[in-house]
Amino acid sequence: MSRTSKDAKFIPLKIAIVTISDSRTEENDTSGDYLAESLQREGHHLAFRKIVRDNRYALRAEFSTLIADDNIDVIISTGSTGLTGRDVAPEALEPLFDKAIDLVEVIGRIVIPFNSNRLRIDR
Repeated sequence: MSRTSKDAKFIPLKIAIVTISDSRTEENDTSGDYLAESLQREGHHLAFRKIVRDNRYALRAEFSTLIADDNIDVIISTGSTGLTGRDVAPEALEPLFDKAIDLVEVIGRIVIPFNSNRLRIDR
């Protein structure tokens, strides 16, 4: 497992937060609030924040603009996590990925069950 050197210089990132929802507003976007507060508390910059409706083409347009923006280092999205027909973010955004990382596959490589009562970390 790699570690960051203790003498490494902190470089704050310019982060965009996009809440994907048909029902959230600025007044009740608690997950967006949490993300914004957390990243700023850690010394990063909130460069952009917006609520985007759960619409395939609206999402692609907004994320394409953010990807092309040289003033954005990272995009964090929240919402659109359900399995209903209205939650389209994964399918909408996949064409924009340069490389997809399957988190379930990655976790499966790290944590390998070897006994019904214990887990082993594979290093």
